[in-house]
Amino acid sequence: MDSRSWSAKWIWGGEEESPRNEWRCFRKTFELPEEETVGAAWLHIAADSRYVLYVNGEQVGRGPVRSWREEQFYDSYEVRHLLHAGERNVIAVHVLHFGVTNFYYILGRGGLLAELECEVTSGDATAAESKPILRVGSDDTWTTSRLQAQNPASPRMSCQQGFADLYDARLWDERWIAADYREDRPGSIWEPAKVIGPPGVEPWKRLVPRDIPFLTEEKIYPSRIVSLRRVQAPAWSAVLDLRAAMMPDSIHHANPVSFVGYLAGELVLNEAGNVTFGFPAGRRTDNMWVDGRLCADWTGDLPERYCTLELAAGAHFVLIDVTSWDHGGAFHLAAHAEVPLEWRTPGGNGMQPAGGPPLVLIGPFDTTVHIDHQDSKPFRLDHPAYLKAAGAAYMTELQELASWVQPFPQALYSEEDVFGTSVWTVEAEPHTIPSQLERAITPTPEPAVLPLFGQGAGDCEIVIDVGRETSGFIGFEAEAEAGTVVDVYGLEYMRDDYRQHTYGLDNTIRYVCRQGRQRYLSPVRRGFRYMVLTVRKASAPVKLHEVYVNQSTYPVTNAGAFQCSDPLLNEIWNISRHTTRLCMEDTFVDCPSYEQVFWVGDSRNEALVNYYVFGSLDIVKRCLNLVPGSKDMSPLYIDQVPSGWSSVIPNWTFFWSIACLEYVEHTNDTDFAAKIWPEVRYTLEHYLQKLNADGLLDMRGWNLLDWAPIDQPNEGIVTHQNLMLVHALNKAAELARIAGGDDQDIERLLRAGRGLAAAINAHLWEEGKLAYLDCIHADGRRSDIFSMQTQVLAYLTGVACGDRRETIGSYLLSPPAAFVQIGSPFMSFFYYEALVDAGRYEQMLNDIRFNYGQMVRYDATTCWEMYPNFSENRANPDQLTRSHCHAWSAAPGYFLGQGILGVKRANPGWTRVLIEPHPCDLAWARGSVPLPQGGRIDVSWSVDGDTMNVRVAAPSSVEVEVRIPAGMREQVTLAVNG
Repeated sequence: MDSRSWSAKWIWGGEEESPRNEWRCFRKTFELPEEETVGAAWLHIAADSRYVLYVNGEQVGRGPVRSWREEQFYDSYEVRHLLHAGERNVIAVHVLHFGVTNFYYILGRGGLLAELECEVTSGDATAAESKPILRVGSDDTWTTSRLQAQNPASPRMSCQQGFADLYDARLWDERWIAADYREDRPGSIWEPAKVIGPPGVEPWKRLVPRDIPFLTEEKIYPSRIVSLRRVQAPAWSAVLDLRAAMMPDSIHHANPVSFVGYLAGELVLNEAGNVTFGFPAGRRTDNMWVDGRLCADWTGDLPERYCTLELAAGAHFVLIDVTSWDHGGAFHLAAHAEVPLEWRTPGGNGMQPAGGPPLVLIGPFDTTVHIDHQDSKPFRLDHPAYLKAAGAAYMTELQELASWVQPFPQALYSEEDVFGTSVWTVEAEPHTIPSQLERAITPTPEPAVLPLFGQGAGDCEIVIDVGRETSGFIGFEAEAEAGTVVDVYGLEYMRDDYRQHTYGLDNTIRYVCRQGRQRYLSPVRRGFRYMVLTVRKASAPVKLHEVYVNQSTYPVTNAGAFQCSDPLLNEIWNISRHTTRLCMEDTFVDCPSYEQVFWVGDSRNEALVNYYVFGSLDIVKRCLNLVPGSKDMSPLYIDQVPSGWSSVIPNWTFFWSIACLEYVEHTNDTDFAAKIWPEVRYTLEHYLQKLNADGLLDMRGWNLLDWAPIDQPNEGIVTHQNLMLVHALNKAAELARIAGGDDQDIERLLRAGRGLAAAINAHLWEEGKLAYLDCIHADGRRSDIFSMQTQVLAYLTGVACGDRRETIGSYLLSPPAAFVQIGSPFMSFFYYEALVDAGRYEQMLNDIRFNYGQMVRYDATTCWEMYPNFSENRANPDQLTRSHCHAWSAAPGYFLGQGILGVKRANPGWTRVLIEPHPCDLAWARGSVPLPQGGRIDVSWSVDGDTMNVRVAAPSSVEVEVRIPAGMREQVTLAVNG
């Protein structure tokens, strides 16, 4: 809770409380008298939704960290070194307000709160005199303006995130952050800020100081130019937000929705020709009519769809059925012809304001919001008006449906579609890369000069390889004629001529140049490896001085280390570490590209990897503390937080409760145990209310464990989450014991775990298959699917015992071919835990080599979300994976240190450590594991015949025990390293 006293007020500007995708700038100038001396100076700041802070033209920082709306975090910066006594000073803040709910932000309203506190001492004052405080707080003396260069109609990046950049540098003065900039000049667009209220005003009920360090920002230059092409975009393209157009109230939540309706427009050709209609981004339709003719011959590799029709000169009515399940993001539509074409509003311009989008909506005829742990309204596709409109050849045929026709909202439409035109290139001619182009990615004073192909001949596209996956802010410096367009599109994967487009993620920037030399640093975080940079509308050669990335991650050092005699394992460990770093922002995130979302279940495994490769604690504690904030959405807790998507994955809550205990055991933080234990008890008690008459967990929810095709319906009895609930109950009892919980609570949890385990063994074991079945469906049907996922958890949780445990143990070594196999590295984490429990380290090592070796073979610099032998959860079955950087997949970073190097915690807080190497077929290994109390354990071992040489260095406060494999002789050296 905030203990400081604020004089500042929350402020905003403009006419809307919560404008969609608005970038707004704030300034406050003030004088520091020359005869006074500035002592300590702190600037405290919070904003809704994100900010970039400058003092006297220097970037100070970005923030704030994600938070629940009722508990707003603020940041504090020491800025004394940036202030100038006796001069005019300025605080400048760039606020990015989302104006829509997503997976890491819940809609509040636009707002800025900022306050500078300076100790000011007169020149003749003595050191003993008290130092008065100069306060400069946000109020109506601050000035504000919408950042005119930014186009609020830019597309949603994805359902999980905010918006892409559309930036016209001709419309803004970049000097606005400087002290000598005059916002009161004639014709100024700056105005006094409007006061919303003091700290505590709705919706920011509580202010809380930042609970983690600031993120890094380090400039990285790319490694090479991959390709140069002359390209041509389709003649027309547009990007739309259909979800917000069909269901305007959906901006207040991030739940998936469904709607029934059409999009319609009129395409005009001056002469006859072939026209290709395209859906280049994955959101498509199977029902599109032109003049009543259904487009039937679709081409393109899924999810892209294209249809070519021969059309006569004149106007053509285009009707697109956009009925769909929609979680958010952008809808891309394009058309191309070799003859001139234009779109206009069907039914005459009276349907749309002048200059508005040339498309109209017809509908929605039905809408539904889907919440996975609640019943949804039935979704109807039989509305008479919807059926009547299908296949209409003219707008006049829809006169009876006039009440269903509405203009497409201007704010939700743009014809600046960088993603669509980057994916669909109607021409692409490769060119040899001149060596001078490399100047764009090296820190030299000479610029690269991009080829100019001539007016109308096409655009210049270069592909830049950063060298490995990165996460941060894209920047460049260029010299160009006014109106030149620079498009940047971030990709994760390329191989030969294949580009894996980020379907579902509009990972793009459009920058329109002003005259001359200029710089741009996007304020929007992105994850990628490759940058597709395309220069369009160039009337003169463009000089590209530099392209770079300000990589930004949680501040960690490489305190952990691992090397061994197998170079492949070394590379696998390195990509595991890099993956974990890129997925550490202000929380753990599942991936830096598609989502940037804190998924609660993912973070349990990510925390364990982090303990071994980085040793950071604050980020883990912060993540664990955020989860119970979702109890107002569901007592079962939400699977990604803080978020507006009310979704429950039961296993994710169970993993969170287990992670709470693991953090306490890792740190010996009993105060945290006492704080978090009631929150764990609260949700588990609500899960126990979901037990049916047979004593089994039987509930609606997103009953997920792995992307593989196991039988895990969203309603019914799912075996794997019954197993994980047993595990969570037993672990929660231990957490309660450490927290000083009531003995009756502890016994109640243990008794519930025993009862659930007995019910699983009584009802979910299939004797004929000698295995646990995947589920019992809501209608009572027993699943005929058996999976390794379910068997692994039965073994790991201890529910399988006696002969059943022995049988399941044999499956760990030789998985039955008829069982569904493990499909993601996330599930492999639990498989490796089971193998370690069984003492089968060779099997674990071979699995790591095979599955992660596939990634290394395909030039992976980070760990993939999926293995390539399943087609689930990817836009195209031919893709190797969806996300190429996913921290739930970084298991080797943990198991190679814990199992192979052999460094294990022997008691809470790591004051006793067990060194138990398992060399398998390795000749040597060495590495380090950071300790929660500071310092590290350094271990090296080698095998010489039947002798193992082990050296351990540890702080003197740590007790070390060494165990070598049975049958080997030992030579052990113990040393103190601090």
